[in-house]
Amino acid sequence: MKQAVHTADAPAMVRASSISDFWSLTKPRLNFLVLITTLGGLYLAAPQGVPLALLVHALLGTALVAGGAAALNQVWEREVDALMRRTRSRPLPAGRLGVAESRWFGITLSTIGVVELAWQVNLLSAGVAALTLVSYVLVYTPLKVRSSLSTLVGAIPGALPPVIGWAAATNTITLPALVLFGIVFFWQMPHFLAIAWLYREDYARAGIPLLPVLESDGRRTGQQALLYAAGLWPVSLMPVLVGLAGLPYSIVATALGIGFIVLSALFARERSTLTARRLFLYSIVYLPVLWGALCLDRLWL
Repeated sequence: MKQAVHTADAPAMVRASSISDFWSLTKPRLNFLVLITTLGGLYLAAPQGVPLALLVHALLGTALVAGGAAALNQVWEREVDALMRRTRSRPLPAGRLGVAESRWFGITLSTIGVVELAWQVNLLSAGVAALTLVSYVLVYTPLKVRSSLSTLVGAIPGALPPVIGWAAATNTITLPALVLFGIVFFWQMPHFLAIAWLYREDYARAGIPLLPVLESDGRRTGQQALLYAAGLWPVSLMPVLVGLAGLPYSIVATALGIGFIVLSALFARERSTLTARRLFLYSIVYLPVLWGALCLDRLWL
């Protein structure tokens, strides 16, 4: 009797596992940040608010494109992922999902997302989302196994979500939208350099030529993290110059920027797991706090 129950439950367990694996393909934790920055761009462009339907369609379309891009990225990188400890349990390298079904899943999500934005929001937001998709999947992903410049190139699609939000709200891309792009772009560099240092052995095993792999002592990795953290500070103050924020935000941005620079300098001086992890954890906190301060200041203007 017990065996019969287990046999009957098996298809349901398989279905639940498959759903979980397809969900995992979309990288939900990473794409939550995509939606936060998109929402920030939307709000900063229209602090008086936008119609609820437009808000829902903009976030849904962006989420679908981001999830589809993440799935296609994992299809492309499945063999590399199988060589790395932190990624070898993903659905494709672990053999829980097939290549064809994962590829079609990614294409379907991405297509529906772009159509959703074009039909229910506007063509400009759909165009920016399509640019994000193409640059991430067809430029950054193949470049990742060829050049350390992939980190810099990958920061471009990573910084476009707030521009999607701005375009969705205004059907324009103006200087403030480019400032938001610049903040996220500069933020990503020390963030990803810290990750690259922490997992440099994994990346080396997979043959991914990131900077900490090419230069084992990490000197240039630390220098570049510090360079971009230093560049982020003035860029983070530009919302004041373009009318998005005032003095309260500039105080928060300055305090956060100094913290970023100090931790990057410590990492540059002593390339260790401890200093890299501190920089990485700080970077995770930095962007939501900065974005929140910017949105609150925008509310009070």
